[in-house]
Amino acid sequence: MNKINYQKETDKIINRITEQGTLPKLMLHSCCAPCSSYTLEYLSDYFDITVFYFNPNISPKSEFEKRFEEQKRLIANLPVKNEIKLVRGAYDYGEFLSAVKGYENAHEGGERCFICYRLRLEKAAQIAVENGFDYFCTTLSISPLKNSQKINEIGFELAEKYGVKWLPSDFKKREGYKRSIELSREYDLYRQNFCGCVFSRTQAEN
Repeated sequence: MNKINYQKETDKIINRITEQGTLPKLMLHSCCAPCSSYTLEYLSDYFDITVFYFNPNISPKSEFEKRFEEQKRLIANLPVKNEIKLVRGAYDYGEFLSAVKGYENAHEGGERCFICYRLRLEKAAQIAVENGFDYFCTTLSISPLKNSQKINEIGFELAEKYGVKWLPSDFKKREGYKRSIELSREYDLYRQNFCGCVFSRTQAEN
């Protein structure tokens, strides 16, 4: 199966938006401030963005809180054309553990991670529909360790299920990941060395 260049798909949508002169509402799920930095810098000219910080996979809760505070600080300080809003999702680590039950020993980047993508993207889609958003998306694809093809596959499935448009993306393209590192340094953002869950932390420490 040929891989789709999702950056080109993003370009098509942004070109259309620019031609129409509209400012669609985007519900952007974010995993952390560093991953959202370039994404927000890039998309804020074209969308009315609400960042949805929903990450029940993160453990311990102190780590969840630390990442949220960094997300809030970045949004407050990032110079953007259109104001960015922030919504904090509920934290329930048990929700994540229930979702990945039976996949605790799956390799990092595999099926357990796909379930985690879906958990967070589904909530973003639900919130987007409930609040009349035009699109939903996630910052997850900026990471070289995340499967952007799978993220987009899940995004399109949920778009069809909930009736809200998915913004296809692969934010690591065009040196997006490199730019996120530069912005993280510029704003002195906390950059964690693991994705968030206890399983990824264990792998990072071994």
